[in-house]
Amino acid sequence: MTDLQHGDDSDKQYQYELASENKEYVAAHLNETDEIRENGIAEMKRWIKKNDDLCARTDDFFILHFLRVCKFNLEKTKTRMRKYYKQRLDLPEWFANKNPFQPEMQELLNLGIILFLSKQDDQGRMVLIIRQKQNNPDKQKLSDVIKISLMAMDVMMKDRVAPSLYGLALFIDLDGVTARHLMQLRPHIVMNIVHSWQGCYPIRLRSINFINAPKYVHIGVAIFKSFMNEKMRQRLHVYSRDETVMHKYFKDIPVNIRPIEYGGTNGTVQEMIEYTKKLVEENRDWLIDSEKYKVISKQ
Repeated sequence: MTDLQHGDDSDKQYQYELASENKEYVAAHLNETDEIRENGIAEMKRWIKKNDDLCARTDDFFILHFLRVCKFNLEKTKTRMRKYYKQRLDLPEWFANKNPFQPEMQELLNLGIILFLSKQDDQGRMVLIIRQKQNNPDKQKLSDVIKISLMAMDVMMKDRVAPSLYGLALFIDLDGVTARHLMQLRPHIVMNIVHSWQGCYPIRLRSINFINAPKYVHIGVAIFKSFMNEKMRQRLHVYSRDETVMHKYFKDIPVNIRPIEYGGTNGTVQEMIEYTKKLVEENRDWLIDSEKYKVISKQ
């Protein structure tokens, strides 16, 4: 097995120097020091090379995402990384054919189902809004909606330290969601979504907020909770339409980073759509190349 199979970027070194306040944070909260970081990255590279069924990225920065999310516990890091790549083998409908210029992906990007806010919040977190109503369940496949969402998350963490340091605040806007939307969320699909969040992705998911929630959404939320560990259940919040109108759900998200439609001053939703689409499209080659990284089937 060649080194290329373990990733063709093994010669890339970690070039992302942290500011002093970030260094203090990672030392206090993530058990990171220069020595621990260097030793952790070296051990993970040895482990990847030893596991010949694992085609994994070996650049320092990507490995560091996993180490930080697992607070430099090497066994937990190895387990999480293997689950991350195993899911890519098991769910090709989510992780294959990731060209954002495919008509199906372009349609979803133009609809603005997933929005990056262009600034971090006061806690340093990235903020992501998923607008579920933009998906027409009679027209678009849920697997494509999930795929474009995960593609966006991949791009978000590609060059940014925030997702594995301060984490991600996720807002799922249920305004206009119908029973037909909820019927798409079969238990095995929800199970895989939650597994991706809490067991696979090297992102610290700090809060999950269902906003503009209709009364019947508790059925869907209960399915999500049934697959969550206690820590993630504590981070899940549901806000009714009345609470959403009052912007209670955004109490920790500054006005100056939100689009106008969400009570903010940072441009419009359409501008966020264009911003997110541009980020994903600019990473077309990287996204397509990333399809090769996964557990290698022995069949």
